[in-house]
Amino acid sequence: MSSVVIIGGGGHVGLPLGLVLASKHHNVVALDNNSEIVNLINQGIMPFMESGAQELLDLVLQRGNFYATTEKSVIAGAEIIILCVGTPVDEHLSPVPRIFVDILEQIREFLSPNQLLILRSTVYPGTTRLTASTLKDTGVHIAFCPERILQGRAIQELKELPSIVSGVCDIAVEKAADFLSALAPVVFASVEEAEFAKLFLNTFRYVEFAISNQLFTIANDAGVDYSRVLKIMKEDYPRARQIPSAGFSAGPCLMKDTMQLVAFSQNKFSLGVAAFFANEGLALYVVNQLRMMNINDTTTIGILGMAFKADNDDIRASLSYRVRKSLLLSGVKVLSADDFVREDPTLVTEEELIERCQVIIICAPHSRYRELNFSNKLVIDVWNLLGNGSLIKF
Repeated sequence: MSSVVIIGGGGHVGLPLGLVLASKHHNVVALDNNSEIVNLINQGIMPFMESGAQELLDLVLQRGNFYATTEKSVIAGAEIIILCVGTPVDEHLSPVPRIFVDILEQIREFLSPNQLLILRSTVYPGTTRLTASTLKDTGVHIAFCPERILQGRAIQELKELPSIVSGVCDIAVEKAADFLSALAPVVFASVEEAEFAKLFLNTFRYVEFAISNQLFTIANDAGVDYSRVLKIMKEDYPRARQIPSAGFSAGPCLMKDTMQLVAFSQNKFSLGVAAFFANEGLALYVVNQLRMMNINDTTTIGILGMAFKADNDDIRASLSYRVRKSLLLSGVKVLSADDFVREDPTLVTEEELIERCQVIIICAPHSRYRELNFSNKLVIDVWNLLGNGSLIKF
């Protein structure tokens, strides 16, 4: 078994991976600069929702082969270091790969020859070789093995989905493949192929959502219920099986990775730009539809679901907040609720929201909302979660 340090080990990518590795009897340290999250983990409390994670956390803490820390010095004793910090985009939607160089400089003093450093999160093309060049004098072997998990199902998927394995040298590839093959099968690639595979997968999914969202607005403007059209298209027709429903498609990955690809292509990836406008624009489209109503300062609008996806507590890059801000700028009263979300003190309960609001927008399609009693309130349900259609009509 290996000694492993996961940088970003308290996050949505790093923590599930660390728990699964520790459950396989590796000695794992979750390194994170957020001391509050580190304390929660060491107390046996999951800092976010992830199916099956709490049970694994209890198990590996009891075994004693997993803990969290903020001390970078733990890197010195590791055989394998896994970097789970993604490339962010700035306010201009341009990637900021410099973050990797900064992190590498912070950990350089703890690195030693023959350690394996695995880059795990999405990176801007060329970042893996930039990392190898930056750390050339340390003797560390560099691999890029991107995560492929769906948030909320990471524990299960880490054991099922093939790992893409690439590296800047044969030793890195061999070590990474031997390490990750204990979890699931591996697929070998060059560094460049692996970097593009990760970006392309997320971008493809983002564009899929954009198509449905654009079709939704076209149908809605024509007074046609898009959810009905979608049902007709998919019924007993296999080639339409993968078409997603319309909805507020957001989160910390899909849009960001699409914008990285736009930047890499020197803004020639026009389809990615169009997808951005279709997906981000859906929030403004719904708000504009509401403006056509006779709303005034006596109208209270409720936003139900502030997480970026169903049955989850993650609010990163959630379009629910774009909807809320746009409504507030329109001068109406807005209440927000999401019983999954703990970090937003402005939220009210679902019951209070339904009681006080005349109009309710379902932004995150939490399955529990199907059981709520909305009385005679006007509900905007782009997802068609309630089964009453997605047409916005007044």
